[in-house]
Amino acid sequence: MTPPISSETVTAERIRTDRLTLNVLSVPGSSGEPVLFVHGNVSCSAFWRSTMISLGEGFQPYAVDLRGFGGSDPEPVDASRGVRDYSDDVLALLDHLGPVHLVGWSLGGGVVMQVLRDRPAAVRTLTLVNPVSPYGFGGTTGVDGVLNSPDGVGSGGGGANPEFVRLLREGDRSDGSPLSPRSVLRATYVAPGTDLGEEEDAFVESMLSTRIGDDHYPGDALPSEAWPNLAPGKRGVLNSIAPTNFRIDDLHEIDPKPPILWIRGDQDVIVSDTSLFDLAHLGAIGAVPGWDGTPAQPMVTQTRAVLERYGAYREMVVEGAGHGPHLDRPAEFRAALLAHLRG
Repeated sequence: MTPPISSETVTAERIRTDRLTLNVLSVPGSSGEPVLFVHGNVSCSAFWRSTMISLGEGFQPYAVDLRGFGGSDPEPVDASRGVRDYSDDVLALLDHLGPVHLVGWSLGGGVVMQVLRDRPAAVRTLTLVNPVSPYGFGGTTGVDGVLNSPDGVGSGGGGANPEFVRLLREGDRSDGSPLSPRSVLRATYVAPGTDLGEEEDAFVESMLSTRIGDDHYPGDALPSEAWPNLAPGKRGVLNSIAPTNFRIDDLHEIDPKPPILWIRGDQDVIVSDTSLFDLAHLGAIGAVPGWDGTPAQPMVTQTRAVLERYGAYREMVVEGAGHGPHLDRPAEFRAALLAHLRG
């Protein structure tokens, strides 16, 4: 279910495009340059509501639910296209909104990079919030994203923890298991010890809006002869960011080049050079048996290398923030975002 929304602060509207119908949040009475927020995996637009309200005058904020999340149509995800099912949906929305400032978090960071790659003239500025690496999630080595194996072993739908998937499917709202959505939110979406206050319940409901299955989260998987013996499939969320399906290291070739702000938390354990969600790193620390020495994916280092080739970017590290600096350090995040939007 989608979390309740106060009609006095944020409203929801289902907008029909030529691809599907998208659930889009907006702030009544706001006006100015449009800013579109794109959420991450296992979440929805509700994670952006406080940020939207705090933008103030001069901007008109929107936040979209990607397909299979929140209140948007649960169309299947063809992961053989990388994230283009998602990014083409966003582009269809931009046919209604016009050029926007784009803000993408985690998976949404990959989506907005793809939008920028495919239609740069539609993007006024780009803000990446702890984005997935331009070489995908898992299965690569080195600054240039070299595949550990041609089949992308170590990435994709098979990498999701089955207990987390089960509790997500069952709608678990408790904190009784370390793998319940609420516990995962507290431990990995934000820095440990962060008090999310009254919004925590809404965030859990947002996570539970995720459609489960091979066409959505986590996606299908294939066996592999190489460690850790699972390779990405061609359907669903995690396969859309597998390195065999998603690679976007050519941003420097686009024209025009809008300015990019890259904001990341220094305590992020999801998108990291030592990610606790990377099977190679988990193998190195003994959490996944049979590790064969495959190095962890240097996700942050890879992103920096791609953005350095792009040129027009700035990196901001938020101290004490986890995977969602807009959640655990909202004042710092808002100040940096507004400065970037105002140019």
